[in-house]
Amino acid sequence: MESTLKEMRVGASVLDMDPKSTVGGGVEDVYGEDRATEDLLVTPWTISVASGYTLLRDPQHNKGLAFTEKERDAHYLRGLLPPAIISQQLQEKKLLKTIRQYQLPLQKYTAMMELEERNERLFYKLLIDNVEELLPVVYTPTVGEACQKYGSIFKRPQGLYISLKEKGKVLDVLKNWPRKSIQVIVVTDGERILGLGDLGCQGMGIPVGKLALYTALGGIRPSACLPVTIDVGTNNEELLNDEFYIGLKQRRATGQVYYELLHEFMTAVKQNYGEKVLIQFEDFANHNAFELLAKYGTTHLVFNDDIQGTASVVLAGLLSALKLLGGNIADHTFLFLGAGEAGTGIAELIALEMSRQTKVPLEETRKMIWLMDSKGLIVSSRKDSLQHFKKPWAHEHEPVKGLLDAVQAVKPTVLIGTSGVGRTFTKEVIEAMVFYNEKPIILALSNPTSHSECTAEEAYSWTKGKAIFASGSPFAPVEYEGQVFYPGQSNNTYIFPGLGLGLVMSGAIRVHDDMLLAAAEALSGQVTEEHFSKGLIYPPLCNIRKISAHIAALVATKAYELGLATRLPRPANLVKLAESCMYSPTYRNYR
Repeated sequence: MESTLKEMRVGASVLDMDPKSTVGGGVEDVYGEDRATEDLLVTPWTISVASGYTLLRDPQHNKGLAFTEKERDAHYLRGLLPPAIISQQLQEKKLLKTIRQYQLPLQKYTAMMELEERNERLFYKLLIDNVEELLPVVYTPTVGEACQKYGSIFKRPQGLYISLKEKGKVLDVLKNWPRKSIQVIVVTDGERILGLGDLGCQGMGIPVGKLALYTALGGIRPSACLPVTIDVGTNNEELLNDEFYIGLKQRRATGQVYYELLHEFMTAVKQNYGEKVLIQFEDFANHNAFELLAKYGTTHLVFNDDIQGTASVVLAGLLSALKLLGGNIADHTFLFLGAGEAGTGIAELIALEMSRQTKVPLEETRKMIWLMDSKGLIVSSRKDSLQHFKKPWAHEHEPVKGLLDAVQAVKPTVLIGTSGVGRTFTKEVIEAMVFYNEKPIILALSNPTSHSECTAEEAYSWTKGKAIFASGSPFAPVEYEGQVFYPGQSNNTYIFPGLGLGLVMSGAIRVHDDMLLAAAEALSGQVTEEHFSKGLIYPPLCNIRKISAHIAALVATKAYELGLATRLPRPANLVKLAESCMYSPTYRNYR
């Protein structure tokens, strides 16, 4: 991946920088949010000490009916609350019962977002303790519907909106955000939201959801997270004609105007928050995603989850699958349906891992990986008409149009779907995979569920239970001929929270491919024999904080090895450091 981007940068690399670094890393825990401060007395500061009605309206410090008698006296809450005192555990139980009563996923999503707006710690306590149940509610697949209807459910700002109207004033806009010690920014321009296309300004649901997961799963403090939407218009006719659309009602800006606004944003972020703020690009269209990652990869701490996070989590699943199948990754042939950000990003990281294991040049390992786009198999005869990020995958072969024909021609051992088009792994395609392989690996990664290339039930039944299967969106366990199969979820939430935590706690100043490989290896290492016995190639999400701590430790280790870490001296135990600096949603006792 770094090699592909290096070509776009005309030779520059994140390791070609001048060795400028500062001792530090991380942000002081002024709000008492980390696990290490759970037992300390804290003061509920906002601009002044929050008390009375203001305290109850401050989501960061509000505890609802959990305020003690002493706290009610000290903070002028008498009469503002009913007399009952209810523990955080009982509040959580009540809310979970309420949420489970809703029939529609969007109702559950709205209820969770309203909770976050009034009681931040309770929101995260509920999400952390019930992550497997609530992750599909606050993120995929429900967040896709939420983005489509974001204008209707929008109630209060949850991030910053930077539109073309703010061109020339972006730094001032950033200074309007009330929290100053920002560690992670997730930014989108809304052009390619999941598999749903251009949702313009309504794509804000993605940065909001991603950062909620950074906190819940990776322990990044909520006060250190900033969701941003860059609004340059939309080409979605339905939104342009919607009187309730909340964004700019104009065609999407492109070219110089677009890149000038993005450059102003990137410059302002560094100026306002410093060298070590992590900027995650999210759901940008292909033609901009690679360009932005290549341009800012050597000047900023940047990461594209669609390209790099997806690649790392899929590689982790493949490394786990190899423990079931035996052999190594270089023994396999890969066929991708989809050659966009996700497909090419995954392919490049697989090729890089092959190269590292076998000491074979990257150009050679790429030849074991085949990609298809809407025009068919990517072959050398198409090279002149291909986008730059597809050209490394144009191999010598006659043109092939259909997926079934490609499977029969390439005979892949691994079939990966990143097309965004549902039900493209047909029965004939799956049966062809099992014809050529005793245990084919089938990864249907497109989101949301309706866009998945096949369902878990289809994969297991059409292969007679022989497939090793994982998907992007969750599927329930499948029973086939008396045996229960547990489909894995190749979800980026396994990787980016731990990766982000590792970068933040080490004070990293750049992201390198070796960190992505380290994250994949750390995730694969968390899959146990018990998981393998169920056919799982990913560990259960209920252990995600432990998983994220191990990922963070390996990513931080790699940052130190590469000379990209600035927190000095290097801590002795990085796993313990990761666990201790994770955000804790437990209520604090107020003076």
